[in-house]
Amino acid sequence: MSVTQQQVLDRLAQVMSPRGVALTKSDVLSEIAVNNGKVYFSINVDAAEARAWESVRAAAETAVRGIPSVTGAIIALTAERRPGAAAAPQPHRHDHGVAPASAHKPSAGPGPSSPMSKQAEIPGVAAIIAVASGKGGVGKSTTALNLALGLRDLGLRVGLLDADIYGPSVPRLTGIHEKPQLDDSRKMIPIQRFGLSIMSIGFLVEEETAMIWRGPMVMSAITQMLRDVAWGTLDVLVVDMPPGTGDAQLTLAQNVPLKGAVIVSTPQDLALIDARRGLAMFNKVNVPVLGIVENMSYFQCPECGTRSDIFGHGGARHEAERLGVPFLGEIPLHMSIRATSDAGTPVVASEPDGPHAAIYRDIAAKVRDQLTITAAV
Repeated sequence: MSVTQQQVLDRLAQVMSPRGVALTKSDVLSEIAVNNGKVYFSINVDAAEARAWESVRAAAETAVRGIPSVTGAIIALTAERRPGAAAAPQPHRHDHGVAPASAHKPSAGPGPSSPMSKQAEIPGVAAIIAVASGKGGVGKSTTALNLALGLRDLGLRVGLLDADIYGPSVPRLTGIHEKPQLDDSRKMIPIQRFGLSIMSIGFLVEEETAMIWRGPMVMSAITQMLRDVAWGTLDVLVVDMPPGTGDAQLTLAQNVPLKGAVIVSTPQDLALIDARRGLAMFNKVNVPVLGIVENMSYFQCPECGTRSDIFGHGGARHEAERLGVPFLGEIPLHMSIRATSDAGTPVVASEPDGPHAAIYRDIAAKVRDQLTITAAV
């Protein structure tokens, strides 16, 4: 039996606001989206009242999850400053360069007022790494998946979280079409494919569904995919991040202690400009940079073998040298990588003895070594 919006509203009518008014009559609810038993909506309040509303958000989530046909709920508390309200002053700081993993020194721990004070390990997961890029279209998701497979080939137990909320690619790249099931504690069970434990927001919504979500909804979704998934025992959880330096990246850094970040860029100057922003962002939140990957580094004609540097060449390597972070490797622009990705059979899994699988495994080995250095520092 499918869930209806009216069922959700009926449950929310039993939840009281801080002023004792039913939630459905408080003029704070966004549009309620229901998809395959999953419920999504936000509660929009003034920033000055956000703390008082957090218990209401929790009560609303409990009420919605109590509907028999509901299999999951993402409910965000959106706190916006009213027009004319002054923002809290931010201290001025100077940041120079990017700290590589080998130079990362763990601090005594964030203070109680720091956003990083909310960090908590995911039980059973030894290391979490982010695969990020400053802009879209550089092949980040393909790199993240094949990197995860490369780590698997090194004998590690690996999970892959597709946190690209607005454009989840992992369902297409892996050929996964089924929905995740729930265990006895109502946590989602990751789907097993290619020896990886995989979770994506794309498993919960249809491929053509437009994810028109505000920042708090994105943050809540990522938090739930980290915390409400039965990841089991993993050596590494690879997180495919959305492009840019926004809410998703900050949410991940604030929720879990990242062991490092891998930056993916093409060689061209335009992509490198955005890659620098990604590097700077991870530096500001004290996440070590494990290295830079140059994707679509060159094109080698399959007919004549002629090499063409379509997007230029060596830009990511030079940027890594300039910033003092490891350069992890070059991945060519090749038809087999594209074709296997589109077919849901990533090249490391479908052509394990091929030259491209070897490139990804080499990058994976360097990432593993960087993780070892980070743990030892």
